[in-house]
Amino acid sequence: MPEGPELHLASQFVNKACRGLVFGGRVEKSPISRNPEVPFESSAYHISASARGKELRLTLSPLPGAQPPQEPLSLIFHFGMSGSFQLAPSNALPPHAHLRFYTAPPGPQLTLCFVDIRRFGHWDLSGEWQAGRGPCVLLEYEQFRENVLRNLADKVFDRPICEALLDQRFFNGIGNYLRAEILYRLRMPPFEKARTVLEALKQHRLSPKLTLSQKIKAKLQNPDLLELCHSVPKEVVQLGEARDQFLCAGIL
Repeated sequence: MPEGPELHLASQFVNKACRGLVFGGRVEKSPISRNPEVPFESSAYHISASARGKELRLTLSPLPGAQPPQEPLSLIFHFGMSGSFQLAPSNALPPHAHLRFYTAPPGPQLTLCFVDIRRFGHWDLSGEWQAGRGPCVLLEYEQFRENVLRNLADKVFDRPICEALLDQRFFNGIGNYLRAEILYRLRMPPFEKARTVLEALKQHRLSPKLTLSQKIKAKLQNPDLLELCHSVPKEVVQLGEARDQFLCAGIL
């Protein structure tokens, strides 16, 4: 299942793949998708993307002079079990391409597709990040950490840490495989009470006698649970970026 790193990598893919491309026409939805129609049509527009936690925002921006006059439109995507974006020739679309954005002429037509084999993914037209989701563990680490430690009275922290880590109000972007890796690295029993684990982080302070470099070294060598909620997703992104570089170089 796509988690925070996969959404972040997907946004990077969209921005790289669509750089310099001009899209045009209507946005096309597959007839079997139960998601809403996208009320957007423009003779010329650009596509860009950003990600936050387990959500991706796709923005359609009409170019000056494009017809009919149209304001930019943003869509929020949730990938579900199998969502992804692919760029393909329009005459060779991948199966399960449930939302399609076509490039404008001239030149061979390409299509940016939201592909979702299992159809658990969805999009909405609000353009706003889902209310109630906490700061992104990958891109908003300081806010994420503060949000968790400030709200330890919440009843979710009465649960085992393995359950609390999946609550997107506090751990936006963490899913099953990240949770497993984080707990494994800490050698932490998964059914330890979440509040017990996290209260200890509030009380832990590095010695003021340590130099800045010593403090940084200590954190790198002995990261706590919240630090791993940031650094493990970051590692996944770095591995994904390295893989893409190898693919571009023809090594893989």
